[in-house]
Amino acid sequence: MISLIVTQVPVPNDIPLPLPMAEPILIFILILSFLLHILFINLMIGGSVLTFFYEYAGLKNKGYDAVAKEIAKTITVNKSMAVVLGVAPLLSINVLYTIYFYSANALTGNMWISLVPWVAFAFLLLYLHKYTWEKLADNKMLHLSILSIGIISFLLIPFIFLTNINLMLFPEKWGEIQGFADALLLPNVFPRYLHFITASMAITGFFLAFWFGRKSYKFKENLHPLNKNQIKKQMLNLALITTLAQFIFGPMLFLTLPNKGVTWGLFWVISGGITVAVIVITQLWKLIKNDEQIGRRYYIVAILFLVLVSFMGTGRHLYRESALKTHKAMMAARTEAHWEKVKKAHENIVVPKVEKTGAGAGEQLFKTNCSVCHAATTRLVGPPMAEVAPLYENKIGALKSWIREPGRKRMDYPAMTPFPQLSDGQLTQISEYVVTNNWKL
Repeated sequence: MISLIVTQVPVPNDIPLPLPMAEPILIFILILSFLLHILFINLMIGGSVLTFFYEYAGLKNKGYDAVAKEIAKTITVNKSMAVVLGVAPLLSINVLYTIYFYSANALTGNMWISLVPWVAFAFLLLYLHKYTWEKLADNKMLHLSILSIGIISFLLIPFIFLTNINLMLFPEKWGEIQGFADALLLPNVFPRYLHFITASMAITGFFLAFWFGRKSYKFKENLHPLNKNQIKKQMLNLALITTLAQFIFGPMLFLTLPNKGVTWGLFWVISGGITVAVIVITQLWKLIKNDEQIGRRYYIVAILFLVLVSFMGTGRHLYRESALKTHKAMMAARTEAHWEKVKKAHENIVVPKVEKTGAGAGEQLFKTNCSVCHAATTRLVGPPMAEVAPLYENKIGALKSWIREPGRKRMDYPAMTPFPQLSDGQLTQISEYVVTNNWKL
């Protein structure tokens, strides 16, 4: 079965470098940092959508325009937090899933690269919207248009990102994917995206209920003549409705996942998440029904939301590890086989017992020790000599030192094997030959 899979699935060699720290620590950093990052992404996206909604409602009720302005103040802060907290998970996933992450990047091509300008464009639009509130007070449609383009950009960014992250889970599909459009056809892309958007609105609604409902907030001063409880209830209702929507998009996401990554461990994590979600809904309903002030129940629900997000993050990691388990094993076997071939090639090298002198000594030593990995103009295990020699022109001593104690200079080539058996004179002869020979012939 494994041999059949190997013939159908792209299995590259892994990069034979040790992890910078223990793998469990890196996994913990990845999960925790990603959850913190995604929390502020949720608040940024949800806040942008609600700003548009309330500013549009403010065309008829000026009080809602004031609500929109207050929400907009939170967006840029959440945006900055999202960017800062996004560094750790990006670095972690690069280290832990290098081959999978970069393969997905390459396959989604231009759309993945476009994330950088899209993010910059969206952020600039947010700042433009924020700082033209008074200047465009008499041209609300233009002001709303600026925000709407920013929101579309914000909604597109996670769509591209989720599609790419989703693709890295399915190496068996890499041979079929010819670009971003093909990656979209994977069955769980849209359920995953809808789950993310509704989660963003749920978390934002609950956060803003707290934000406007806290005792220190000068509601009458900022949002008169609106009623504090009215706005708070609107936010809590949004949190409740979108949390309920998770019971639609969550099962859709689970059922569209290929069963290769589904395990009993994942099942119990999902079951735990569902249990917490039911409790969250119950507590939200009590907050709305009893019209409570910010207090103990709010903090309990906030903790429950964090627990729910933790279940989701843990479940994603469990599925990812299980889904890639077979492919990672095949990749490890292929990597080991590749380096075994390199090792055997070096085992058969015969070093001359007597140092030769004269013009041909360096050439003979090169053929005996170096030609297994280096050719004149073509790539073998190492780079071609026509590419290396110009780098050491008039630097024979530097090349000699490198051959004596080599390492790894380029990520697309393996580390060079040292040659402790060569004498100082032999190293000099090889270095002189490499630098002076016309490798282009």
